[in-house]
Amino acid sequence: MTKLQNKSLINKTETKRGTAYKADPNSDEAKLKVRFYVPPFLPIIPVTGDYWVLYIDEDYQYALIGQPSRRYLWILSRRTCLDDEIYNQLVEKAKEEGYDVSKLHKTPQSDSPPESEDSPVDTKGIWWIKSILGK
Repeated sequence: MTKLQNKSLINKTETKRGTAYKADPNSDEAKLKVRFYVPPFLPIIPVTGDYWVLYIDEDYQYALIGQPSRRYLWILSRRTCLDDEIYNQLVEKAKEEGYDVSKLHKTPQSDSPPESEDSPVDTKGIWWIKSILGK
């Protein structure tokens, strides 16, 4: 089991903490279960999602992550700018896996804020309500 921190930098920094673990400990597949507790200010209800690592480059600089429902898909990069050629290759891989890539949109990026343990944490609980409603 691995502790994780999910940061969203859209409009403001939001941090959600959770845990990730292999869906099948006996498998070599990169299929993870990720668990967050809600509401964040009183973490009593576990919310678990399936996250499949569909592709990761050999230097661990970018990755393609999806859910088995093929409803959610992420292209992640350690840098704020991902080369268009690499981005397009990841989009093609997602198509091959059956994901509807027409719904993808690039999040505008700027230089990332410095990493800090003092980063704001979402204590309002709004994110989990939106996630339950699929928004």
